[in-house]
Amino acid sequence: MSSDIPIPVFGQLLRMTDHRGTFEHACLDQPRPEHGYCTDDMARVLVVTSRQPDSTGEINRVAGVALRFLGEAQALTGACRNRMDVKGNWLDEPSVDDCWGRCLWGLGTAVARSDTVWVRKSAIVQFERAAQVRSPSSRAMAYAALGAAEVLSAHPDHRAARKLITDYAVSLPDPSGDPGWPWPEPRLTYANAVLAEAIIAAGVTLEAPNLWQRGLDLLGWLLDLETSGDHLSPTPVGGRGPGEVGPAFDQQPIEVSSLADACARAASIDPAARWNDGVLAAASWFTGANDTGQVMWDPETGGGFDGLQAEGVNRNQGTESTLAVISTLQHAQRISLLQR
Repeated sequence: MSSDIPIPVFGQLLRMTDHRGTFEHACLDQPRPEHGYCTDDMARVLVVTSRQPDSTGEINRVAGVALRFLGEAQALTGACRNRMDVKGNWLDEPSVDDCWGRCLWGLGTAVARSDTVWVRKSAIVQFERAAQVRSPSSRAMAYAALGAAEVLSAHPDHRAARKLITDYAVSLPDPSGDPGWPWPEPRLTYANAVLAEAIIAAGVTLEAPNLWQRGLDLLGWLLDLETSGDHLSPTPVGGRGPGEVGPAFDQQPIEVSSLADACARAASIDPAARWNDGVLAAASWFTGANDTGQVMWDPETGGGFDGLQAEGVNRNQGTESTLAVISTLQHAQRISLLQR
């Protein structure tokens, strides 16, 4: 299986990016500038460009665009704006919603993994600004904790990052105690695996084995729930609650890439084969091992398709979907190389 893993292709991401940012939406493979840009996407752009090995000048250029965008999105308080129009005007006020958490995730990844010195130095300054505040949102805090874990992997004595990830760990609700539904929310919604991944990351960073084992247990439960036979069957746009069975649609690439991210992190601390298998299953979801047998990316452009539907595929290659396939294939390629 691993020998058939395609390499990430950055053509669509480059096509979607201008001097300001990466356009959020596409019509097929063509950008739709009228919908503008968002911090959520630019944070993900910085994640995938920072961790791409032997990155080219064009990929580094896009990383620079993302870093500048995130810096401009931040208020002095550390809160973040999310939406910018094609003319460069911000359309919302700073908040500590998901865009804030993803901003910290992107910046932390750049601090730990970028090959470019000025990117690492600029990212840590921006990270420290955003790390001044906290969010009431569990997902926003999970993304922020992932960013803090990345910073601490490179700078173990970084006080702001350690305070952030400690505050995250303290804020976690007690386990539900329900073996049938151990998830910390009443329903699965979107990018679900980030909640388990952040618990794993916090446990490892804080040297708290009970915490990382809790994250592994949650991830294992989610992976089982989102697996049908020999392929992934992810939670649809409408979410999934206790007793609801799949397959259900529309399925979004972000759910698959979040599962790949979490399984890749789990594999780094737990030798169980299921985690690498989870990453490879996520990659195979894009190449056709899914509920309808449809290919979910364009190997020519590298773009990810925007949704798997019961009756077909949404073939628009938007930025979130394109980043989802790039991210997933990055993890799968690393596993493929290790297994050779």
